[in-house]
Amino acid sequence: MIGISSYLETASWGVWERPAALIPQSYVDCVVQAGGVPVLLPPQALGAPELLELIDGLLLAGGPDIDPARYGAPAHPRTGAPHGARDSWEFDLVRTALERDVPVLGVCRGMQLLNVALGGELVQHLPDVLGDQSHQIAPAVFTARPVRIRASSRLAGILGGEAQVQCYHHQAVSRLGEGLLPSAWSADECVEAVELPDRRFAVGVQWHPEQDDSDLRLFEAFVKESRRS
Repeated sequence: MIGISSYLETASWGVWERPAALIPQSYVDCVVQAGGVPVLLPPQALGAPELLELIDGLLLAGGPDIDPARYGAPAHPRTGAPHGARDSWEFDLVRTALERDVPVLGVCRGMQLLNVALGGELVQHLPDVLGDQSHQIAPAVFTARPVRIRASSRLAGILGGEAQVQCYHHQAVSRLGEGLLPSAWSADECVEAVELPDRRFAVGVQWHPEQDDSDLRLFEAFVKESRRS
């Protein structure tokens, strides 16, 4: 049973336009193809400890920017509006999961959330640092980029020494959270993956593996470890 953290957004279907808990279907499909049973975890005020008793793995999905107040920084003009309910819910989920050593896979925002939950900080707008928009070239357009992977990392055991990945992010890790190790980088030295070596499985990737269902190795490794719970 793989819990997937979800968006809470206004959505349209049929004649309705209402607040909705939702997740891109690609996350669900990849979990299913990797052998897991996906369960949607919509933002809510309470219940993280109880939910972590029922699921075997936690998938932190991509999404909006984390409120920079969470890591003690003022908001950059290009940082998105806070999503307080989702932030609070996912911080509760990931902290409980790490305490109980439930396997965690963080995707894009999910990697950043893992970092902040462990006391790390973020670059709020990468073009300020890199001088280009190569990690997010246009709205809703993913970019294929190569990453190199640290040889001794858990990620290397899954993907090998390098990978071609789908990127879409304007923020990134600056200061690493306590215990986290960087495990992949793009050519411009942006950290593209992190992992927590003292947990059974706690991996965050800045890219979007759910956008390439021809390569399920990361999801398969995550689901396999979750099955051992």
